Amino acid sequence: MTKHTVAMLGTGKMGELVLAGLLRSGWPADRVLVTARRPARAAELTEKYGVAAVGTAEAVERADILTIGTKPQDAAALLDGFGRSLALGKLVVSLCAGLPTAFFASRLPEGTPVVRVMTNTPALVGEAMTAISGGTHADDEHLAVAEAMFTPLGVTIRVPESQQDAVTALSGSGPAYFYLLVEAMIDAGVLLGLPRSTAHDLIVQTAVGSAAMLRDSGEHPVKLREAVTSPAGTTASAVRELEKHGVRAAMLSALEAARDRAREIAAQAL
Repeated sequence: MTKHTVAMLGTGKMGELVLAGLLRSGWPADRVLVTARRPARAAELTEKYGVAAVGTAEAVERADILTIGTKPQDAAALLDGFGRSLALGKLVVSLCAGLPTAFFASRLPEGTPVVRVMTNTPALVGEAMTAISGGTHADDEHLAVAEAMFTPLGVTIRVPESQQDAVTALSGSGPAYFYLLVEAMIDAGVLLGLPRSTAHDLIVQTAVGSAAMLRDSGEHPVKLREAVTSPAGTTASAVRELEKHGVRAAMLSALEAARDRAREIAAQAL
């Protein structure tokens, strides 16, 4: 796959995570181009990763894979600058949350393949969950190229584009839900009399271990939960309180809100 030259158009936080993953996987630095609005940011990326920071026009001309990493509300202006003149044969990969492939297709030459990607911040430690979807003109070969780009970041799956807003709500935003839960549990540990550093270590390792069991055991989470929950025991009392306070309903409402916001972003941009 390293025969391809990738341009990161708008190298923000998520774009930088993808950039780092590509280089970790052995993608040659001389086949990666980056763009940035601020000269200081461009210089930072060049110094940190050894890649060339260039203008948008040069990046579009030299690369055969264009990765759009701008904020969703900035994507239209970026595409308006080069979209209609884009040479045929280039692959466009979107990291823009909420924006459908049709958004890009309407601003690009007919037949341009577009792949929509939703990844998440655990890419920083090689544990991302990435979902990819092909637009109208993206075939298996284009999806395979996108998979080769994102597999070094963690796990990659293909989903129908109609499911991408749900993916955004579940795994794209998902790390924040876990961090909030860990934060609450650490605070509770402090209230129960533990030093904050001790509570932090206890909860973080418990989270890591529990996630590993979910991934590696193949067991349903209900079965794993029941294995910890003895009749009339401490865990049962705690779970009863969580249910009493509507944790499941709150999570459903939160995910629906994230999905709806993704749809709003798309509607505002179209």
